[in-house]
Amino acid sequence: MKKSTKVHIIEESLSLFSQRGFDAVSVKEIADAVGIKAPSIYKHFKSKQDIFNAILEESNSRYALQTASLSLDGLNPQMDAGLFETITDDHMVEMGESLFNHFLHDEFTSKIRKLLTIEQFKNQELANLYVIQYMESPLQYQRMIFELLIKKGLMRSGDPEIMAMQFFSPIFMLLVLCDANPHKETEALEKLKRHITQFNKLYRN
Repeated sequence: MKKSTKVHIIEESLSLFSQRGFDAVSVKEIADAVGIKAPSIYKHFKSKQDIFNAILEESNSRYALQTASLSLDGLNPQMDAGLFETITDDHMVEMGESLFNHFLHDEFTSKIRKLLTIEQFKNQELANLYVIQYMESPLQYQRMIFELLIKKGLMRSGDPEIMAMQFFSPIFMLLVLCDANPHKETEALEKLKRHITQFNKLYRN
């Protein structure tokens, strides 16, 4: 099935942004990559920022589909906490591997991460988005999950904020490692499995 021009614009824009950064890419360069005249871009998007917003929306939709396939909401800890009340270590490892693979291999997700990694040193607005996307939001989600499980006696007492940091930080480190060294993916997945298993031994009742 032939892609619509709008989808083509989104995909080519993301490729260019992830290679060179958001500010460095012009609307004309996007149009050239798509194979249309620059004014034609504005038939589909109001601005370059509007294209970027559409890229984020598509990435969020893909994440929602991925978490739904795991019976998770992925954003609402109140909805998801119940799953973690009875989950086995093996199931938790499988979920961790599935989400890790999504962030590593989903085209939109991986390219957005590369874009934000580039732009965090040049564009304060995108630097803030980088922090929210890869630090504040996942840590807040996991902290609230751990708080709920501690209250139910399913996890040992402790500082849920620090627990969230201890759980998430190695996963993000392994993701960054694979971005820079794709050949280390097998090794990273093995470490991910060992990390989740050991975390459960330390904290789950």
